[in-house]
Amino acid sequence: MERMLTERILAASGAKKASLVLKHAKVVNVFTAELETGDIAIEGGYIVGIGDYEGQTEIELGGQIVCPGLIDGHIHLESSMVAPGEFEKAVVPHGTQAVITDPHEIANVAGTEGIRFMMERTKGLTLDVYFMLPSCVPATGLDESGAILNAEALAPLYEEERVLGLAELMNSYGTVRADGGILDKVEDARKKKMLIDGHAPGLFGRELNAYVAAGVQSDHECSDAEEAIEKIRRGQWVMIREGTAARNLEALLPLFKEPYYRRCMLVTDDKHPGDLTRLGHLDYIIRRAVSLGADPIHAVLMGSLHAAQYFGLSEVGAIAPGYKANLLVVSDLENFEVKQVYKNGKLVAENGVMKEEILAAEMRSVETPARVGDSFRLKEICPEDLRMEKKGDTIRVLCLTPGELTTTELLAPWTEQEGTAPGVNVEQDIVKMAVLERHHNTGHMGLGFLGGYGLKRGAVATSIAHDSHNLILAGTNDEDMALAGNTVRKNRGGLAIVADGKVLGELPLPIAGLMSEEPAWWVDEKLEELKAHARDLGIGESIDPFMTLAFASLPVIPKLRLNTYGLINVEEQRIEEVMINCTPKNTGNQ
Repeated sequence: MERMLTERILAASGAKKASLVLKHAKVVNVFTAELETGDIAIEGGYIVGIGDYEGQTEIELGGQIVCPGLIDGHIHLESSMVAPGEFEKAVVPHGTQAVITDPHEIANVAGTEGIRFMMERTKGLTLDVYFMLPSCVPATGLDESGAILNAEALAPLYEEERVLGLAELMNSYGTVRADGGILDKVEDARKKKMLIDGHAPGLFGRELNAYVAAGVQSDHECSDAEEAIEKIRRGQWVMIREGTAARNLEALLPLFKEPYYRRCMLVTDDKHPGDLTRLGHLDYIIRRAVSLGADPIHAVLMGSLHAAQYFGLSEVGAIAPGYKANLLVVSDLENFEVKQVYKNGKLVAENGVMKEEILAAEMRSVETPARVGDSFRLKEICPEDLRMEKKGDTIRVLCLTPGELTTTELLAPWTEQEGTAPGVNVEQDIVKMAVLERHHNTGHMGLGFLGGYGLKRGAVATSIAHDSHNLILAGTNDEDMALAGNTVRKNRGGLAIVADGKVLGELPLPIAGLMSEEPAWWVDEKLEELKAHARDLGIGESIDPFMTLAFASLPVIPKLRLNTYGLINVEEQRIEEVMINCTPKNTGNQ
């Protein structure tokens, strides 16, 4: 180490030629928010100087712009639907050099085994992957996941080098009411001087004060600038989210200005493979922000230095002596097209593709635990299992809200039509929905009705069902629903679309029922094929047929959800009857 430091000092002072010099660059200086012209001298993987330098190897940039490597401050890697190595191939060419992941999706399936699996699969990657420990497994007491992680289960994981703290504290209701189980987790993190991330949409006033007083230091759920500014005023960092499921960038554009941008960073939260391959990652957020009028240098700082500062990553996030040579060369700050990516002073990606020698060096085998690779404990589904006994003349329908994750309630008459399951009314856009427990073969199943989905015939099945990831079915008849569910079961997880007794398409996701080992482009291609089939069956362009279902069972977003326990009234956290005896007040198309 002493010899390496000596070499860096000598190269910085000009006493020796630096190993690598990027000549005639325009450097984004994140400390002064300006463009600085000069050479970038690199020695032993570190930046040693900005100015006039000679190198053993020199690369002429001709005035191209160089930015620090980008850092995503909050993402669930599982949402990419591909294994970590494939995720790396998708994001590194876009300039992302580090991510902070919350593995709560795989933890809900396989507990600490799932978390450790993700830790193993992310070792040795070019992409730096840090972890926040899942705080809500399961999300609430009215959910049924594959594992329950209390404070005692999480405690040993804090010893892992890449663990930075406690992930999004989704149960803000319990936190501000000093729930003992939550506070046990919070206290463990605080004792170890670890970060605590937040998840508290719509929290204001005294409840926000209580949430911050508990030690919660950030939030990624702000949907408007007013909410975000209040959280900044109370000392929180705000993560501006622009992902696949939730897109808050445009509403939060005022945060790119003084003084607010200094307490903000860019995150994606959930990002599907199609968005990664076609649009990009954090580079896409920067491009879009600039197109909406944001200061481009502010956007770069929010995508690099600020995440490094918040998470205590002292050697990354800037281009200055003593920082790691994690750099990206871009065309200009407006279009932000990433031309080259350097990691520790080595060129790892160019023109949108990772270097072959980098990929070859990182091939490694990690044993997959049974709870991860064979996570389906569910017997074969028969159409008779899905039958519903009539217990009232009126059904309570979980209705989707266009463009939102929230739902409403519709009361509709029980109907029986030829060719559909009893209760289904495709003219009123009401289909049947089922959620089957798949982790422990308990046989638990919730049956109900879904409105506003658009399906006119056939069935859709998915094992991506936030956050407990049980098996969700939606369809017009029991036979197609059973076939779709059994297709996913056979594949050890994934997606399927069925119509008229025939499987139209399927996407196996055998890693915990959430991810594939295939490349991102292949998964995206299969996903797009499935979406095309969904359109043919009546689901409109404005609805993502799988993401919509993925959130339909999550009992922390109002108003109604359906999970393995049945129909859930989220606001009152209780199970409701699906069928009742009353005169429907609103029987029209919602």
